[in-house]
Amino acid sequence: MTKRVLGAIENPDVDVIAHPTCRLLGEREPVAIDLEAIFKAAVKNNKVLEINAMPDRLDLNDVHTFRARELGVKLAIETDAHSVAHLGFMRFGVSVARRAWCEPQHILNALPLEELLAFFK
Repeated sequence: MTKRVLGAIENPDVDVIAHPTCRLLGEREPVAIDLEAIFKAAVKNNKVLEINAMPDRLDLNDVHTFRARELGVKLAIETDAHSVAHLGFMRFGVSVARRAWCEPQHILNALPLEELLAFFK
């Protein structure tokens, strides 16, 4: 699985890697993946990793998010909303980021609009 994710990270058409460990709490364990290699490749290729705020995912978790932040990975908090009611899940992703000591400059979708747009140019 690491090889697949690294391939996606190296693809110039990819900006964000979602569901990095593919876990579903209470249903599916995280896949066996070398997150250290994924984090380093994300930094090298200027890619964003998702903090998925859906309560049954929370993927990346706080420990992984902390390490990603330490290495300089750009992160984005996503609700994975499948309906308007799911938008409130954002608070769970924010909690993961806070436990990982993230600040607004670490979270792509917490940046001022000009910086966000500049990232994707």
